Parts: sequence; C-alpha cells; structure tokens
Amino acid sequence: MKKTLYVRYILTVFAVLALNSQHKCYTQELEPKIDSLLQEKYPSNGPGATFMISKKGNIIYKKAFGLANLELSVPMQTENIFEIGSMTKQFTAISILMLMEQGKLDLNDQITKFIPDYPTHGKAITIHHLLTHTSGIKNYTRMKAITGIAKKDLTPLELINFFKNETMDFEPGEQFKYNNSGYVILGHIIEFLSGQSYASFVEENIFKKLNMTSSSYATHTKIIKNKVSGYHKRNNYTKNMHISYSLPYAAGSLLSNIDDMLKWQEAIKNNLLICKETTEKAFTNYTLNNGKYINYGYGWHIKTLNNTRNFEHGGSIFGFKSMGVYLPDLDIYVIGLSNCDCNSPTKITRDIAQLVARN
Repeated sequence: MKKTLYVRYILTVFAVLALNSQHKCYTQELEPKIDSLLQEKYPSNGPGATFMISKKGNIIYKKAFGLANLELSVPMQTENIFEIGSMTKQFTAISILMLMEQGKLDLNDQITKFIPDYPTHGKAITIHHLLTHTSGIKNYTRMKAITGIAKKDLTPLELINFFKNETMDFEPGEQFKYNNSGYVILGHIIEFLSGQSYASFVEENIFKKLNMTSSSYATHTKIIKNKVSGYHKRNNYTKNMHISYSLPYAAGSLLSNIDDMLKWQEAIKNNLLICKETTEKAFTNYTLNNGKYINYGYGWHIKTLNNTRNFEHGGSIFGFKSMGVYLPDLDIYVIGLSNCDCNSPTKITRDIAQLVARN
C-alpha cells in the first residue's frame, strides 16, 4: 500500500513539473510578441490597460501598461480596478438564471408580471427577449433626452419610466438589436424577486461567494483602493464625464479587475453558481422568430475566431473600455481592461486569443 501511494505521489509530482515546464515554455515563446503588441497600443505616457491570459485555468500572462492616473503619472498595476461597462450584463444574466433555478421566475414570464403597468401594446415581451436583446424596446442610451437625466440618481422604476412609453423598434423576437433598456428591466426583476438592491444581490450571491474582493457596484463617494481614473480624448485627454451610476445600473455599473474576472470566468466554466444545464442556456446561440441565429446567448456574444467557438463580451462606459474573450474548446481566456474610452481593447484581445490558440 505504501509503495502504491509513493508511486502515485511521484507521478503527481512529475505531472505538475511537466505542466509547469509547458507553461514556462509557452509563456517564453509568446510573451515578447504580446508585450510588443500591448506596449505599442498602450504607451507608458498615456492611459493604459491591464491584460491577463489563462489557459486551462492557469495564468500564463498578466501585465499592466501605461498610466492609471495621468495627473499624478501613476503607473498602471495589474491589481488596478476598472469600470467594466457592459460586461456587467454577464452578472445580470447569471443572476436571472440563479433566480430561475430557485423557482422564482420562468424565462418565458412576460415583463408585465413584474411591471404591471408596462405598455407592451399587446405584445408578449418575455425575460428571454430581454436577455437576448430581441425585445424591440427602445434603447434608452440612444435617446437624445438622456443628457437631461445623466447626472440624476434614479430608482430602477424611474429609469424604466424614462423609456417605457417610447415607440417599440420592432415586434418581440423579430430582430436582434443591442439594448441596454432590457438589462435595466432585468435589474428591476432581480430586485423585485429578491427583495434586495441589484448591488446587494450581486455582492452577496456572486462577489462574496467567489471571493471577488476587488469587484463592486460603482460609486462616486466611496474610496475604492486601486481604482484607476478614466479618460476621454478628442484633441487632448480629458477626465471622463460624470454620470450617476443609477443610469447604467444593471446594464453597466460594475467595477472589477483582471484577477477577479478570471475568478468569474472559472466559476462560469465550472458551474459554481448555477448547474451545467442552466449554464448551457447562457451559451446557446438563440434564434429570431424566423429561425435566424442572433449570435448571442444570455450576456455573451456567441461567435467564432478562426473556426473556434468564442464566447465574448465587451464594455464601454465614459472613460473605460473592456473586453473578455473565452475559447471554450481550448479553455483559453483573455481579458483586457482600459482606462480610456479612446483606446478599446476589443480587437487586440481577440488578436491575442488567436495568437495563443495558434501556439
């Protein structure tokens, strides 16, 4: 028995050493190429970014570039925290699926079940439509009148009242049109069913469970250690526009960093928050009423990179851009967070994912 245990121990040690050696060679080969790409895009004297690459759950690359604060010339660090914009939608979608597993909602429930006076004009608008951007509801961030409420602290229902009487863009399920309004309504549904604010629900049911200690709902008043400043650029750099975080709400008001986003990705991959069958709902490529694929699931775009399946989503909010790409068949995850809305990490994150996939 002792001999068998010893042999198993030796085999485990060799396996770990081999894996570490493989990762070391992998990193040594790719690191200079990735460094060159990112140093060019995010120079040391401008707003910067943090990037992380993981393969099979192991970090093979993690670096920071540029400045976290232009006024003080503070270099970016990998632990820095960013506004992640529409990547928030992933957390909202999973929160909805958690409530579904608890039996508190059905994805085919109509929104009038939660907002009885919502003017649907006789149309059946469901939670599924909201999750997949196929509801036809007017996107409030495209309304000119939004500048009038941008700095006001609104309740979710007050924000919904801002857009609910707008003419619908199309019949539910007839088109795919990216829509922040749908995720605002989803945030209200989470609050309606849980009895908690959206911020509290996500904090208690996701961030605390996954030990995502650098993630939270954004605030203008609380001191958040390691949070970077956000910037905009036309001719010169300017500080990002001040808006109330009640405006992006469940569609875009979360903060995080690359370490926490890896914890999030691993939790989704390993079904730590919802069961496998429910997770598959998030990554199904849904169709319109006519059967045409929309290349979107629940909170993630469903695409391909060089014929490899790709689950991705970006974020854009005043002063910040973000992008996360996951190749499930290769178990490769690339996350990039930037503190200037002038320098999106979207394309370079995809490019890096393809570079890693080829090596």
